Amino acid sequence: METTSRVEGVPLARRTAEGYLGAPFAWYGLDEAFTGPRWLMQVGTSADGSVQHGSTGHGETPSIKTDASGAEKERFAVVVTVAASPVRRTGDGTGVLDATTVSSAAWLAGSGLLVHTWPPSLDHATRDNWLDQQTETAFELADDLDGPEWSTLSLPVDGVPVPFHYRESEFGWVLAGSAADVHIGAYGRGMSAYGLGFAQIKDLDAYA
Repeated sequence: METTSRVEGVPLARRTAEGYLGAPFAWYGLDEAFTGPRWLMQVGTSADGSVQHGSTGHGETPSIKTDASGAEKERFAVVVTVAASPVRRTGDGTGVLDATTVSSAAWLAGSGLLVHTWPPSLDHATRDNWLDQQTETAFELADDLDGPEWSTLSLPVDGVPVPFHYRESEFGWVLAGSAADVHIGAYGRGMSAYGLGFAQIKDLDAYA
């Protein structure tokens, strides 16, 4: 996916909400069964500035964990919404945007979890190399959703059961599926993925 992520400045909540409102697709988050804090994260745009994907957070704001111990004490789930799009030309006609698939959502979720991960054996100088390697691994895993690293589970989306691809690691879990005109990815730790449900966000003010 040839997109860039951006955070919409200060004040963070209001201006980020403005970025989300520019999307031509619906955003998804955890359904009403989740009663904890909700917050906006960031949107990803294409070269022509159109919104292609974005994330919403639920629970505690995730921090970098240097090892798996204590990770379960931090409870959060991030939902990634990706516009379902075919191969298409950029708005200025100078290039082509790749099609988005469930794998797109799986890769964005997998790489998102890595941002909040830091093995204890690494220092600041080597973490970037580790992150590059693991991001490439996440891409390869997302490209093989039928492979042995993934299992399947059914979770409700707007009250309707939807099949998701799911995998766990020592630092958290990642899942991805499709609903309506979007692909949905999610990642988290400390919260069981098996008890989650997703719903279209009707009012972004609940996250701002």
